[in-house]
Amino acid sequence: MNVLAAGDVSPGLLGFVVVAFLGFALYFLVKSMNKQMSKIQVPHEGDVDDKKAE
Repeated sequence: MNVLAAGDVSPGLLGFVVVAFLGFALYFLVKSMNKQMSKIQVPHEGDVDDKKAE
C-alpha cells in the first residue's frame, strides 16, 4: 500500500465510479426530460386570441 504525503489527494477507483455514475444518471435524466417536453402541446399565439374573441 502506498503512503501518501500530507498534501497528496487520490480519489482512486471509487471516486471515478461515483462520477461516472452521476454522468450516466444525468444523461438519462436529460434524455427523459426531452421526451416529456416534446409531448407538451403549446398553443400558438393566434389560437389563444381566437378563443378570447369568442
